[in-house]
Amino acid sequence: MYETIKWPDEMKPSRSPIHFTNELDVAASVETIWSLLTDPKAWPSFYPGVQHVQLLDGHARFGAGTRFETNLAGQDVHASVQEFEPMTRIAWGGYPKAAEHSRAYHAWIITPTANGCHLWTEETMRGPHWIELAKQAPDIYWLTHEKLLKDIAEVAVAREKSGA
Repeated sequence: MYETIKWPDEMKPSRSPIHFTNELDVAASVETIWSLLTDPKAWPSFYPGVQHVQLLDGHARFGAGTRFETNLAGQDVHASVQEFEPMTRIAWGGYPKAAEHSRAYHAWIITPTANGCHLWTEETMRGPHWIELAKQAPDIYWLTHEKLLKDIAEVAVAREKSGA
């Protein structure tokens, strides 16, 4: 899948000490998944630990270059959308406010399937802040993203069943 993600050079998996992927087939449409990923108000309903998302450029939804602040992995994070291909791919890169030299890059790829879509999420992280957190719980990032996929799938399926 690497060829489909436009990794910044410093965040490529081969250059990042923390790299993980998660994937799941979801019985919901690409459009429903995309609407959840690009709506900052929806994130707290499926993103583990997210309590708020604040877009910094006056936008109502995520788009190419959108800067935002949120709390991810228990950290206050500043990030911006680096990749934006509607209904196909979105990725953001950023850093925890407490450690600007520690970086993360998180990409989502959505592929239509006969029964809905396939979600692929991949993240790389570098810097002492993320590494220290990983030492405390080595599988925490991967496990959090497994929950993230499960939760977004549940929210998407429920949204489609309710007709919202």
